[in-house]
Amino acid sequence: MQVALEEIKIRKRVRRKNEDIEPLMDSMKRYGLFNPITINSRMVLVAGARRLEAAKRLGWRTINAVMLDDTDKITELEIELEENVQRSNFTDRELIEAYARLERMRNPNIFIRIWRAIVAFFHSLFVRN
Repeated sequence: MQVALEEIKIRKRVRRKNEDIEPLMDSMKRYGLFNPITINSRMVLVAGARRLEAAKRLGWRTINAVMLDDTDKITELEIELEENVQRSNFTDRELIEAYARLERMRNPNIFIRIWRAIVAFFHSLFVRN
């Protein structure tokens, strides 16, 4: 559901500083919001403070949110902790391989470029007719 940013209330958070907001802002500006923030039925933020801050700095007026029903303060704190703890970073090797793959996709070798040009040429012949 879309929620107006001005309606969301922020109470005491476990994480005191919203660090590294700029890279998140760049990602959200380029690709949008991948994961909604989480709020309770009283419009209090449960999880997603960095995403919310990035959205505010980007000038967004609304953000996609999941609303929890009938939660208590203990459950909400557990959810906040869980979201921030249950992450698995890429290994160095995984990152290197992924960026190498991305580079190959962006800059294919000469044979792949020739093949794509041939396919595009024949495709254009059949599309016109």
